[in-house]
Amino acid sequence: MSHDAIPKTVLVTGCSSGIGKTVAYGLKELGFIVYPTVRQLKDANALIKDGFDVIQLDYAEPNSVGAAFSTLMQKTQNQLFAVFHNGAYGQPGAVEDLSREVLEKQFATNFFGWHQLNNLILPVMRQQGYGRILLNSSILGFIAFPMRGAYNASKFAIEGLFDTLRLELNGTGITVSLIEPGPITSDFRKNAKVAFEENIYNQPKILDVSPHQEHYKQVMARLNKEGNADPFTLPPEAVLKKVVHALTSRRPKIRYPVTFPTHLFAVLKRLLPHAWLDWVLRRVS
Repeated sequence: MSHDAIPKTVLVTGCSSGIGKTVAYGLKELGFIVYPTVRQLKDANALIKDGFDVIQLDYAEPNSVGAAFSTLMQKTQNQLFAVFHNGAYGQPGAVEDLSREVLEKQFATNFFGWHQLNNLILPVMRQQGYGRILLNSSILGFIAFPMRGAYNASKFAIEGLFDTLRLELNGTGITVSLIEPGPITSDFRKNAKVAFEENIYNQPKILDVSPHQEHYKQVMARLNKEGNADPFTLPPEAVLKKVVHALTSRRPKIRYPVTFPTHLFAVLKRLLPHAWLDWVLRRVS
């Protein structure tokens, strides 16, 4: 089947707001058949009103992942051109204050769920002989910032796992692309605040004894800041542009950096000695 004749059916996860929602609407306008997912059904109303066939998916729950895949296959007659893995959240906190349970929860949503769903999708794409796998990674998938250890780890893991998968899929007609945004306008900071309060800031056993008490006050101030907390923040349409290229190009790129900081730190990581790069990361964070 020629590239132009392939049905352009795309699964986009994490569409209740921000990047996922923008990508879903943008692809729909371009003629793609988009199936957006939301974690909670209450977030589906606006999407349904606008004509989307919404699927419920909670990456953290294995049964939800399996049910979402089954529903998708019923709706698409067992075909799928592409998936854009996007649903995720960030857990702030110093590494030494992150319990095993908190880290497992971060990975359940940001890593294990993505892997589980992808392994369900891959046999379909192999049978077709084509497919595109897109993953919304991050600048924090290759650069580590303080107080973001859980999220850093989950994105580093995504990059490592799917770099490996890309090599293993050579010659199958299935491509793998990593989107690497820096600061993007979204609800990410609002959701991070909820996780920070629940697992760090409102936990006396942690906050009262942590050597990072003063730093946590700065973290909370940043999470409470109105508007964009980071310079060079771009709207989610910047990510949409890269997703469109990855879906429409005959040779999609392996990595798509988004925002100036992502481009900058990719260069600095190659050029600077590790100690110098650490100094820069401590200063900018």
